[in-house]
Amino acid sequence: MALVSHIALVSDSSRVSPTALAQAAAAIAKQVARDFGPIWGVNATVSAFPSVAEAPVGYWRVIVTDQVAAGALGYHQDANGQPYAIVKSGTGWQLTASHETLEMLADPFGNRTVAGQSVKPGQGRVEYLVEVCDPCEASAYAYTVNGIAVSDFYTPRFFDPQANTATRYSFTGAVKAPRTILRGGYMSWLEPRSGHLWQQLWLGARKEFRDLGPADAPLRAQADRATRADAVRALATRRTRRS
Repeated sequence: MALVSHIALVSDSSRVSPTALAQAAAAIAKQVARDFGPIWGVNATVSAFPSVAEAPVGYWRVIVTDQVAAGALGYHQDANGQPYAIVKSGTGWQLTASHETLEMLADPFGNRTVAGQSVKPGQGRVEYLVEVCDPCEASAYAYTVNGIAVSDFYTPRFFDPQANTATRYSFTGAVKAPRTILRGGYMSWLEPRSGHLWQQLWLGARKEFRDLGPADAPLRAQADRATRADAVRALATRRTRRS
């Protein structure tokens, strides 16, 4: 039996009502217990709290807020080394809160990696950062729990060396092959020879590679700083084009 982790979904937002916060926490808790936990071997609770101060000691916080400083979205660690995440309020915040919760549970300290062949030609074997929602994070691949949109996530088979049509690579089945990103998503890895953190992104018209420079622990915080603002801008652009 896995140890139980506790997530506090906290509102620091004037735009998120206590009812909406409680509904989101209930949906994410159900997603974790029914969908994510059995696949990833995770046992966790997700509870709503009206403020950071009211979240019990030892709970990992996912904080929904109105004002977000540059580079503050996504994963962080506090002074005691405990993980927390910042989510911007507004349309779709529940989907982002689901994303951050699942990634925190899969990799609480932001440095979990899996070895595999790089998707960048000629790079050889690399250490992929375990970010279970990033490759399929776009709202187009979300599904609903209790009527609330929650994030698709990849399974541990995502890192398989070869594709198999009988294998489930993400919960919804949207990811069809190992180490594959969908439009609006990305993945990150450590290239051991250079010590650099790399990414493949599909935030625009086509996929691209990006060298983030020397790796800085925790790796997920570095990846989030480099990418979250880009992803938000790309999503806003796509919504504007559709409207």
